[in-house]
Amino acid sequence: MSPRELVVLGTASQVPTRARNHNGYLLRWDAEGFLFDPGEGTQRQMLRAGVSATDVTRLFVTHFHGDHCLGVPGVVQRLSLDRAPHPVHAHYPAEGAEFFARLRHATSFHDTVDVREHPVTGPGVIAAGPFGTLEARRLDHSLPAYGYRLVEDDGRTMVPELLAARGITGPAIRKLEPPLLDEVSVPRRGQRFAFVMDTRLCDGVFELADGADMLVIESTFLHADERLADEYGHLTARQAGRVAAECGVRTLVLTHFSQRYADPGAFRAEAAEVFAGDIHVAADLDRVRVPKRR
Repeated sequence: MSPRELVVLGTASQVPTRARNHNGYLLRWDAEGFLFDPGEGTQRQMLRAGVSATDVTRLFVTHFHGDHCLGVPGVVQRLSLDRAPHPVHAHYPAEGAEFFARLRHATSFHDTVDVREHPVTGPGVIAAGPFGTLEARRLDHSLPAYGYRLVEDDGRTMVPELLAARGITGPAIRKLEPPLLDEVSVPRRGQRFAFVMDTRLCDGVFELADGADMLVIESTFLHADERLADEYGHLTARQAGRVAAECGVRTLVLTHFSQRYADPGAFRAEAAEVFAGDIHVAADLDRVRVPKRR
């Protein structure tokens, strides 16, 4: 079972730079590999990061601007080339179905991968499984856009002292059922992950971030350019920090940076003015662990 971690494949916004590839984020979550917004060059970034295409089990596109989806053809074709043994579920705004079809079949190739499309038609639950529940919320951008949220089911944590007091050991622990299970364990809150890309501040942003253990969020601009951020449908680092603070986020991952800024430390400093938690300014090929349960 893989650790729960975010593998950062790219962090640039519209224009890539020498140091930043277009977007791309792989969330390793136990046996799942959730690939978010693969921009141009994602297949090569996966190679550099030591990520196999067959690690991908679900593909998410927030919206159909090129820096968030032009990597789809390469990833899909690599999945076919590598004979991915499992279906790959694809989630994207239903209004962009024509764009996804073009990307999915951008060129001729020996198509063997089982891509199962799930166009998102509105806010709410979009999938559920052993990994938990996946939700989508509308964002406020210049074309239809959604953010995504993963919520693990709540569970229980065993208390060794209580188990010992009742003489329960080994395989017997896994067979426990209520009410005895409740007597030797305590509630365990499921982990939560949120992914927010191109958007102005809106209700959907706060709903996605609520109680997130890790929030990956765009911070395209700095506060001095807040007017531009609003004009183009983006957030500033300070706004991202505000969201994290108001929503009780534990780890804040800032990304999707405009090429106009040379100092990544400025994003951390600005977010830290309003958020006292853990801040990670993403760089290409970073690996960021989902924080352990409290």
